[in-house]
Amino acid sequence: MTKSVETVDRFYDLVCRGWSIQSAADAVGVSRTRASFLWHRSAPMRLEVINGKNGGLRGCPPAGDVPDDKTVRHRRALTSEDRAVIAAGLRQHLSYQQIGDLIDRSKSVVSREVQRNGGPDGTYWAPLAHRVAHERRRRPKSFKLAEQPELCQQIEEWMDQGWSPRLIASMLAADHSHGSMGRVSHETIYQALYVQTRGSLRADLHKRLSLKRSARKAHGGSSRDSSPYKEAFKISQRPAEVADRAVPGHWEGDLILGAAGGSAVGTLVERSTRFTILLHLPGRHDANSVAEAMIQQMRHLPEHLRRSITWDRGTELAAYRRIQIELQAPVYFCDPHSPWQRGTNENTNRLLRFWLEKGTDLSVHTAEDLRRIADTLNRRPRPTLDLQTPAQRLNELLNRAA
Repeated sequence: MTKSVETVDRFYDLVCRGWSIQSAADAVGVSRTRASFLWHRSAPMRLEVINGKNGGLRGCPPAGDVPDDKTVRHRRALTSEDRAVIAAGLRQHLSYQQIGDLIDRSKSVVSREVQRNGGPDGTYWAPLAHRVAHERRRRPKSFKLAEQPELCQQIEEWMDQGWSPRLIASMLAADHSHGSMGRVSHETIYQALYVQTRGSLRADLHKRLSLKRSARKAHGGSSRDSSPYKEAFKISQRPAEVADRAVPGHWEGDLILGAAGGSAVGTLVERSTRFTILLHLPGRHDANSVAEAMIQQMRHLPEHLRRSITWDRGTELAAYRRIQIELQAPVYFCDPHSPWQRGTNENTNRLLRFWLEKGTDLSVHTAEDLRRIADTLNRRPRPTLDLQTPAQRLNELLNRAA
């Protein structure tokens, strides 16, 4: 490497460290005219100069080197040392393959680096290239939904129908399987809902979520107090076919409570098809009322589609013995404070909150209202069913039995 090359390389290195142009010129022993020429020659590489006290790079630290790439990304990007080797190899007229072998990278990486971060005259200066790469990574990137109003409109229409962001993302991925422009992740949708500066979704669209939250909230909360069932079947006694969903006919149930617990709607979900049945409880929701409603709704199902019922340990199912006798199906109870053991029902109840809102009087919903809500949910495609609907899956089971 000639002395002239070493001088220019050292000059660029000092400026990238935060030195002023005049100070860097004095340190390497070049005139101010020569230093200004070198600096302006690098202008096309998009390095911005502040004409202030130090004339350094915008965004450069006042001292020290640019933060190493390894601290910025988990994938191994080119470091300042790698770029120094590339610059030295180019001056020695080495091929891209030979330079790549020296830094343990492919020749295509070296080629792209020289084309992307080299100077307009074909020269490659390691300090400038490293700074350019660092600034490019920090550039602001536009939010995907902000650039696609048609996609925002489609998302709003689906959310107005009660679809969740995860379901919307799954449907978009299925409809645009060969490209990424027409689809977004559920996380992108949530960010657009909770951070109004991101995207173009309606400001009130968060009210269409099942929990109506306007801001994210950490998971947590306590479960209801349990009730003892000394002689009842425990969830640990359920056959293995229930857990793996291999055999249909196993149901999970619970109550959705209204304001102050004064009203309720019963929910039953079949584990393999996710088909939902709602129990109309217009007056009381005590044990006898729940048992009567459940028997009336499930007695018309074929025997092979009512093999078992799993419930939380609430007092509303104290008449479980009657249910077992009438439906000829065992009733299993979760462990105390373990609602996650009937996760299918918990997830379904979360979806149902779109219609059966928290803090409202659920007794205003008639039996016909509940049938319409259940039908709407059962006709919704589910990612867990390969975007089939629960109604389709249940019909397949009924036709197969026939």
